[in-house]
Amino acid sequence: MFKQQKKPIGLNFHTIGFIACALLMLVVLPLTLSDFQINLLGRFLTYAIVAVGLDLIWGYTGMLSLGQGLFFGLGAYCFAMYLNLETAGTRMPEFMGLYGVTELPFFWQPFHSPIFAIFMAIIFPTLIAGLVGFMIFRSRIQGVYFSIITQALTAIIALLLVGQQKVINGTNGITEMRTILGATLAAPSTHLALYITTVIVLGVVYLGCRALIRSRFGRLLVAVRDDENRVRFMGYNTVVVKTLVFAISAGIAGLAGALFVPQVGIISPKQLDITASIEIVIWVAVGGRGTLVGAVLGAILVNTGKSSISTSNPDIWQLIMGGLFIGVVLLFPKGLIGSIQDMFARLVQMWRKPSYSPTPVEPSGIEVEIAS
Repeated sequence: MFKQQKKPIGLNFHTIGFIACALLMLVVLPLTLSDFQINLLGRFLTYAIVAVGLDLIWGYTGMLSLGQGLFFGLGAYCFAMYLNLETAGTRMPEFMGLYGVTELPFFWQPFHSPIFAIFMAIIFPTLIAGLVGFMIFRSRIQGVYFSIITQALTAIIALLLVGQQKVINGTNGITEMRTILGATLAAPSTHLALYITTVIVLGVVYLGCRALIRSRFGRLLVAVRDDENRVRFMGYNTVVVKTLVFAISAGIAGLAGALFVPQVGIISPKQLDITASIEIVIWVAVGGRGTLVGAVLGAILVNTGKSSISTSNPDIWQLIMGGLFIGVVLLFPKGLIGSIQDMFARLVQMWRKPSYSPTPVEPSGIEVEIAS
């Protein structure tokens, strides 16, 4: 018997790239960007977090959810309640007094604690996604019908929030946020701290999702995407598998929302409507679904382009962005990362192809007569 040779220990390309990006985000950019740019990039990185969650269920499980904006917004609302209470101090939030509320609602009371607020920002969207997902998948609803249901759920909850003026300020949303853990939200040092926290959370979420898809459970997700019936016939409960991954993606979106709201200072029903969910899908499609890296890249590139183009061309920026989206989808149907991977694979194949051609065999000159 031959002993299996051990692979040399070393850093692979992915690890080197991850470390390089971490150094760029944590060291280089804070020293080179202004306070405004740091705050803006921090928001974009929260978008990247929710995009990674969508890629987990769309790219690897084949379920296109149009409700990620809802889970993102619910997480933001949970943490905004804490920020609003910290700003109000011993008083009630200012908007409640405008509507004649004399006592803080009972479900607001626990949100005096930032730990509870973070916990609920993750758990609340996770529970909703788990409950809704179980009912959908148990009925074997999939494909475009799953997308329509998640879109309808987003529209319904957004409308419900609009009508809750007394408890969450309705259309205006929660706005009175001035401090976080005693620090002033408008201070540059707070912006930097929130940015670094967002970078770290993005790295943890990315590594966690990458470990998940490389595990046996991740291979099961890909199998469900490719042929769910065969997976079911093999004895796996696909309802549980799909419900679990849908709930995980919702929890990731809620965490992203909790990081988003202190960097913006406002959350309203408008920020969790159908349009927001469609934009998340665009980020993943542009970057390349089924790659995780593409979700991060797409979220940053699209929002950076949106910010730059809307500033330089405020009248026609939507037309320009629409044209760019169409062009990217037509030219790079697999997204930017997917197209780069295909191009790299073709180059490797060409490089490995032998550079010589086999020598043609000369005829021997022996003729064989066939008897008629």
